[in-house]
Amino acid sequence: MSRRYAFFLLVLGAIWGSSYLFIKIGVRELSPAALIEVRLLFAAPVLVAFARSRYGGEALLRAWRPGLVLAALNAAVPFTLIAWGERWVDSGTAAVANSSVPIFLAILAALFVPAERSTGWRLVGVLLGLVGVAVLAGVHPQGGWHGTLGIGAIVVASISYAAANLYAGRRMSAGGPVLAAMSMSLAFVLLLPLALATLPAHAPGWKSVGAGAVLGLLGTAIAQILSYRMIRIYGSSRSVLVAYMLPAFALLYGAIFLGEGVTVGKLAGLVLISAGVALGTGGLRLASWRVRRAAARQPL
Repeated sequence: MSRRYAFFLLVLGAIWGSSYLFIKIGVRELSPAALIEVRLLFAAPVLVAFARSRYGGEALLRAWRPGLVLAALNAAVPFTLIAWGERWVDSGTAAVANSSVPIFLAILAALFVPAERSTGWRLVGVLLGLVGVAVLAGVHPQGGWHGTLGIGAIVVASISYAAANLYAGRRMSAGGPVLAAMSMSLAFVLLLPLALATLPAHAPGWKSVGAGAVLGLLGTAIAQILSYRMIRIYGSSRSVLVAYMLPAFALLYGAIFLGEGVTVGKLAGLVLISAGVALGTGGLRLASWRVRRAAARQPL
C-alpha cells in the first residue's frame, strides 16, 4: 500500500466518518430537515462550480432527470432520515447501521436483476449483514422504542442509498460530479418546504448551524471531490474500501467528543455487518459495478 493511497483512505474515512458527529450536534437545535437544508446550501454551490468548470453548464442541465431521482433517493430522503434517527440514536450506532448499504444493494440487485441472484457466500453475507442490523437494533437501543425507530429510520435510509446506487448504475449517462451537483441542488429545492415548516421557534446556536455548514463543505462537497480524485487515480475497486473505515471513525469521534460508549452490541453489529458486506459483495459484480458509477453514496 502506497503512502498516497493510505492518505486518501484515511482522510476520506476520517471526513465521512465525522458526518455522524456533526449531524448529532446539528439536530440538538435544528430539525432534521432544517439541518440538511443548511448542509445542502453549503454543498451544492461548491459541487456545481466544480462540475461546471470541468463539464460545462450544458452537462448540468442535461442531468436534471436522473438528478431529480437521485435528489430524492441519494440526498433528501436518506440525509433527513439519518438526521431524524440521530435524535434518538448515538452517532456511532447510526454509522454502523448505515454501513449496511451494500447489503441492501445486494438484495435489491437480486430482486430486480435476475442475473445477480445471491447464492452461496453472497447469500451468507447478506444474512450476516441483516443479523448485524438486528443485533444493533436489539441490544440496548437508546431511548427505548424511540431508539429502535431511530435505527429503523437509518436502515430505511440505507435502503434508499442502495436504490440510488442501483438506479444510477443502470441509467446514469452523466459523469459522477455532474450528477452529484445536480442532485444536491435539486434536493435543496425538494426539502425547502419541510425545512421552512420545521424551523425552530428561536434562533439556533452557532454550533448547530456550524455543524450543518461543516457537513456541507467538508462532509459533502470536499469529500465528494476527493473521492472522484481517488477513483481517477486508483480505480473504483480500491476506492470503495473507504466505506469499511467510516463506522470505525464515527465510533471513535462519538467516544471522544460526545462521550458515547463503545458497547459490545455496537462492536458485534459492526463486525457482523462488515463481514456481511465483505462476503455479500466480494463476488457481486453488479454491486461493485453499480457503486463505481453511483454519483456518490457515502454517506454522508
